[in-house]
Order: sequence, then C-alpha cells, then structure tokens
Amino acid sequence: MTADTSEDVRVRLRRAKSFTQVEQYLEQETKVRKNQPDRPCHRPRDSLFSWSSGFDNFAGLVNWGFLLLFMGSMRLLLENFIKYGIRVNPKQWLELVTGDGGPENDTILMILYSIVPVVICLLVEKGLAAGILTSKFGLTTHVVNLLIHILLPMVVVHTKTKAFSLIAASSICMLYSVLFLKLWSYVQVNMWCRNSRLLTASKAHQRRQSISVGKLAIQGNQGKGQNGVGDKSSKKESELGSTKPVQYPDNLSLRDLYYFILAPTLCYELNFPRTTRIRKRFLIKRLLEVVIGIQVMMSLFQQWIIPSVKNSLIPFSNMDLAKAVERLLKLAIPNHLVWLCFFYLTFHAWLNLLGELLHFADRNFYLDWWNSNNIDTFWRSWNMPVHRWAVRHLYIPLIEAGYTRVIATTSVFFISAFFHEYLVSVPLRTFKTWAFMGMMGQVPLSLMSRWVEKRLGPRWGNMTVWASLILGQPLCIMMYYHDYVVTHFGEALIDSYGHV
Repeated sequence: MTADTSEDVRVRLRRAKSFTQVEQYLEQETKVRKNQPDRPCHRPRDSLFSWSSGFDNFAGLVNWGFLLLFMGSMRLLLENFIKYGIRVNPKQWLELVTGDGGPENDTILMILYSIVPVVICLLVEKGLAAGILTSKFGLTTHVVNLLIHILLPMVVVHTKTKAFSLIAASSICMLYSVLFLKLWSYVQVNMWCRNSRLLTASKAHQRRQSISVGKLAIQGNQGKGQNGVGDKSSKKESELGSTKPVQYPDNLSLRDLYYFILAPTLCYELNFPRTTRIRKRFLIKRLLEVVIGIQVMMSLFQQWIIPSVKNSLIPFSNMDLAKAVERLLKLAIPNHLVWLCFFYLTFHAWLNLLGELLHFADRNFYLDWWNSNNIDTFWRSWNMPVHRWAVRHLYIPLIEAGYTRVIATTSVFFISAFFHEYLVSVPLRTFKTWAFMGMMGQVPLSLMSRWVEKRLGPRWGNMTVWASLILGQPLCIMMYYHDYVVTHFGEALIDSYGHV
C-alpha cells in the first residue's frame, strides 16, 4: 500500500518537457523531414481567417471596402444628378441666411443683447468678491439672469416668426446656449474660489505665518546679487515672476471674461494654458478647411439631403413602412456624410482656428470616438468641451452632494436632451420632443450596447454605436420635417411639400 502510494506521488511529480526542449524536438523533427526523399512541403499551419493563426494584416480588404463604398456613393450621386439636375445655388444659400434677402435687424439686436447677461454676471461677481452683495442675493441674481438669457430666444423667435430665417434662428440659439454653459462655469468657478478664500481666512489665525514663494525668490535674488552672479539669471527670474498665476479676485475683469467667452472651451479657469506663438501655416490650413468645409456641407445639403427629405414626407405620413424604410436608408448616407463634415469642420478646423488665434494651448476637443465600443464611451469621446463641462459642473457636484451615479448620469443626459431639443425646436418653431426623447433614449441604449459588447465582443459593440448614429439622425430629420409641414402649412399641403 505504501509502495503504491509513493509510486503515485512519483508519477504526479514528474516534470514535463520545458518549452525549450519542445522547440528543440520540433526543430529536430523538421530537419528529419527535410532530409526525406519525398521532398515534403507541408507543416502545421492554421488558415489565415482562424483566430489561432495570429494573422492581422487585412489592409487590402479595408481598401476593397473603401473602394466599394466609393463606387456605391458615386452611383447614388450620379442617380441624384440624373434625377434632379444640379441644385447647388449660392443665391439660395444667401436667402437661407437672410430670410427674404433683406437685412436682419432683429438678429443683430439679439447678438448685441447677448453682451447684457455677460456684464450682469461680471458685476454680480464683483459685488460678491467685495462683500457688497450677500451670497443668497448673488445666487438668486445669477439664476434669474441665466434663466432670462436662455428663455429669451424662445420667446423672440416664436413671436417674431418672419424676423428670423432658419439659419439666423439656429445661430442665435447656439450662441445663447454656449453663453449659458460658459456663464454657468464662470459663476461656479468663482464660487469655488470665493469659498476657498473664506476657508483660508478662517483658518489663518490657527497657522504660523509661512515663508511665501515670492519671499524665497526675493531672498534668492539678493543672495545671487551679493555673490556676484550675472544679470542674466536675475533677468530670467524677473520674467518668471512677471508671469505669476492670476489669483481671485484679480480675475474679475471684462478682458478676462471675454477671453473666456471667445476661447474654445466651456470650462472657466483663472489661468488657461497658453502657447507662445501663432503658427501661420497651421492657421491658414484651418482657415481654408473652414471655408471649403462650409461649401461642401451646403452643397451636400442642397443637392442631396433636401430632395431625400422631401421625397420621404408622403411615405412617412401614410405610414407606408416599406417605402419609409427605403427613404430612411437613402437619406442615411448623405446625412451621415454631412454629420462627419460637421464634426471635422467644428471640432478640428474651427476650434483649432480659435485656439491658434487666442494662444489657447489645450486642443483636446475630441478623442477616438470612432473606436467606441458602447454609447457611454462615444458620448465621453466625441465632444470633449461639453463632456468636460458636464463632468466638472454637473456630474461631480451631484456626486459630492450625495446623489447616486444613476441620478447624476440621468441628470447629465436630461440637460443634454434639453439643449438638443432647444437647438431644434426653437429655430423650427415646432415644439416637439423627438430630440429630447432621442437623447433620453441614450440611457437604455447605453445599457444595450454594453450588453452587446459583453456578450458578442467589442466589434459588435462598435457596430451598434455606428448603427445608432447612421440611422437615428435621419429618422429624427424625417419626423421633424413632417411635423414642421403639418404645423406651419397643414396636412392638406403635404402633397405640395412632399415632391421636389
């Protein structure tokens, strides 16, 4: 019995061949096979499409896919030209911007009025910093100022229907939305600085007075001067001392505030990172991209999207499912091209142009959203200025206030849904909730995309993200165009507005 047990132990503890010995064995076997007279040509190998093969060079298939996509797009473009002719007309662009072709005084007045809430915000912050205003009164004033600021375009555009063209109303709503988010950040950051200063002042009597960095620099300069150090080092230190960071409340100036208003960011800081010079070649490239990109977008919109949207009105109104789906897929391609052009034009060309002119050094306007494996990653990647604002000024304060992550995330999507609806419904003067519901629908869609990523892999998760982008936007466009025609012209005129 004991002998059998010891024998089993010896069997279990037997060492396997090491990897090096296996390689030597295989190499020896290969040499033996090569010396055979039948001239062997086979060896253990996996097919290239098998995961175990380790092959990952599919560049040729990617080129094939791009070529096939290009040929399909060219066929649709030729079909569009044959059916509708050349519809690109710069004169209609001007009419779209100016309405009936006349001067838009109301648009200019709305743009000029946007200065008023900015100045009010600055005056209130100065009063709070000087102790003239109480915190409660200052907060109430800021809330009323921001509410009037964001609601004013809704009232003016809705009451003066003929005073604003579609482009003018959209531009005003975008301007007021950006200013709202910037002023929110400005007020909140100054509140953080004010609370920090009050907290430091309340604890000052409990601390010993410490030597400041400035005093150390002065002592160092004096010591170097006494020791005979050259003037160059002292000159460099004086230059560094002249660029010391701005402290609260020295930042409360009109110049500082309007630099932030013009800067390509929604998050306020007392000291933004700056570049040392303007790169002229880079600036000219971005300027050309902005000019050419606007022409390309307007041409695609006029030549391709408008006919597709108009032709989708009647099938969508009659709930003809087959034709409506066909129109949706037909609209998806030009709409997605315009959306991609809009992304590049806005987040790369335009924001980099502003950053270069203003010496703004933080150019992290987007991440690799095209590789997103779920909806959450996409919304955290494609619009970094808005994402950074939402995390800094909404999500983290709610978490610090004791709310759960679910409530904080839902609140972020709620604010985003409000502004998406605001930027669509107000210019169209059609107060529906399709954009709002689409954004709030991102919450369950995010859960679904995470499930797809977990169960089917990251590739299918990425395809889910792309499918939602390609199909969701044209569906929203078709619904809004239908409601716009019904609201402003009546159902009796659907046939008139359903053909090119």
